[in-house]
Amino acid sequence: MMEIIVLGSAAGGGFPQWNCNSLASQRVRNHDPFAKYRTQASIAVSADHEHWFIINASPDLRSQILATQELTPKEGKRSTPIAGVILTGGEVDVVAGLLTLREREHFNLLATSEVLHILQSNPIFSALDPNFVNRQTLRLEHPQELNLKNGAPSGLTITAFAVPGKVPLYLEKEEDPAAITENGDTIGLKITDGKKTVFYIPGCAFIPLSLAQRLYGADAVFFDGTLWRDDEMIKAGLSEKTGQRMGHMSIHGDQGTLKAFEHIKINQKIFIHVNNSNPILLEDSPEYRLTQQAGWDVAFDGMRIIYE
Repeated sequence: MMEIIVLGSAAGGGFPQWNCNSLASQRVRNHDPFAKYRTQASIAVSADHEHWFIINASPDLRSQILATQELTPKEGKRSTPIAGVILTGGEVDVVAGLLTLREREHFNLLATSEVLHILQSNPIFSALDPNFVNRQTLRLEHPQELNLKNGAPSGLTITAFAVPGKVPLYLEKEEDPAAITENGDTIGLKITDGKKTVFYIPGCAFIPLSLAQRLYGADAVFFDGTLWRDDEMIKAGLSEKTGQRMGHMSIHGDQGTLKAFEHIKINQKIFIHVNNSNPILLEDSPEYRLTQQAGWDVAFDGMRIIYE
């Protein structure tokens, strides 16, 4: 079996973002039923409902754990059912939550060599005592069985693969700040229990043919839903950056996700990592309805998928 819990579904900053006073953010603060509160993107996966692996440690991780009964301590004075954390990149909203897990609990930490180097180079992450946190390298295109803290197999296997993206903002070079690469700066994950297959891709700049072929026939795909349109944040007066500049393809348009996925057979398609400017977060919006009509769901905090 495989169980997935969406811990957080929004992009960096959450919904509402702490300093955002847009109409959409106001609706969340006013408890509008069509504008759900969302924390920053992360999911938890398990093959037995007892041992869990968190994918991406968002800055909201503590509140996400507290909101999820399955992740709370079950035995002893201190314990955790979290067996490991897997990172898809080195962005702040992917790694910051690691510091929440610094209280001397054993767990495995899996990331590419590049991301592990980022953590090693920043002394603040030395708070994750290596006597308790076992850092393991994710090799691209190499199926890797997830083990529990005692070394026993979890029943889950992951495969990391490169997707079009870019380095974290804090590592950008001034001379070439918007370079999109396919060398592993951004990765996606294939997760399987041997029967069902789920993909997690919270950031992706475009969909090459190889990625479309990889996703074909999947049981579920969680995919980058950051922006509805490429110039969305510019039009809203929130930023000078396009989605492409940030390493995210947009949902709508001839080059958008809805169009790109039209002929990719997938049982369940789910947008995650949705920015607070994206109108699909408002369930009474035309954009939300178009998304539903195209066969997509929009992830929400607490969403669950269970495969027996």
